[in-house]
Formats: sequence, C-alpha cells, structure tokens
Amino acid sequence: MFLQRTAVAAARRAAITPVIRRSFTASVLRRDAGAKNVEPHSTVGQKMKAFADIKTEEDLIGPGAAPGTVPTDLEQSTGLERLEILGKMEGIDIFDMRPLDASRKGTIDNPIMVKSAGDEQYAGCTGYPADSHVVHWLGMSRERPMERCPECGSVYKMEYVGPQDDGHGHHDHHGYEEPKTFADYVKPQYW
Repeated sequence: MFLQRTAVAAARRAAITPVIRRSFTASVLRRDAGAKNVEPHSTVGQKMKAFADIKTEEDLIGPGAAPGTVPTDLEQSTGLERLEILGKMEGIDIFDMRPLDASRKGTIDNPIMVKSAGDEQYAGCTGYPADSHVVHWLGMSRERPMERCPECGSVYKMEYVGPQDDGHGHHDHHGYEEPKTFADYVKPQYW
C-alpha cells in the first residue's frame, strides 16, 4: 500500500516531456523566415537631434528603434529624460546635480543657494562642518524661499530658475493655509 502511494506521488511530480520536440535548427529557420517580411527601416541616426537643436517639446520625442530590435535609452526616451541624456552626451548637466556648498555655514545675509525649477524644493542639511549631524530635510517654496536648519542653524535659500508663469493656475490651493512655524513668531528686528 505504501509503495503504491509513493509511486503515484512520484509520477505526479515527474516532468512530462513532449513526445515530439522541435529541433533548434527548425526554430532558427522559423525566426529567419519571419525576419524577411520586415520592411527596411531608415537609419535611426538620421533622426537624432543634438542638444543645441532642441527648440520645442516635439524635439524631445525620440525616433524609436528599428522594427525587430530592442531600443536603447536614447532611442526610446522622451521629455526631460531625453533632454538629460542629450545634455550628458555633450557634457552639460542640465539638472545641476552638484552637491550644495558645505564649506561654510549659511547665514541670513549670505545663505546657501539652492536652485529650483519648480514651486517647491527640498534640501538636506548635514551640518557644518559637513556630516556633523544626521540629514535634516528642509522644504522651501516660492512663497517661503528661506529655511534654517533646526540643529546647526545653517540657512538655505531657494533661487527659482523656472518660468515666471507656468499658465496652469496652481496658485489657488483651495483654501489651504500653510501651518505656522517658529519663524513666523520671530520679531522682524531679529531678522
């Protein structure tokens, strides 16, 4: 009885192999036969634009890959990702990914500048001298461009470098009022 049950269990676990297998050469022949029906594609290099040639949003759409091939990042990227790749190919860092100035402590008169193309920007303060405390993330906005680190007192200021009016009307936040912080209660003569 025990042997019958183990034989049935072993038969269930055994891989069932197909009776007729297609050989490797048949697979290659089938693949080559399908490739002959593909229309010739113009070379992708003819449609590539250099970073200096980008003028409109339509220029940031990639040409795509030739049919039957896997596209590269350059061929399939669009928008800001494409602009970043084209800039890096010419040695231009369009997002300015350099670390912030950590050689000094920012003051109200001479804050550490943080560039932003959006309405809000977050900056991480690690203290002065560098790495003297854990990272404190400070949020700056166009309405409130200056922030002070609560641990080391270093001051950061957001420099807006984006378009002056984005045309989307995001200025109405449906009655949302930003919560008050200790900075709202500091007397103006202390600034």
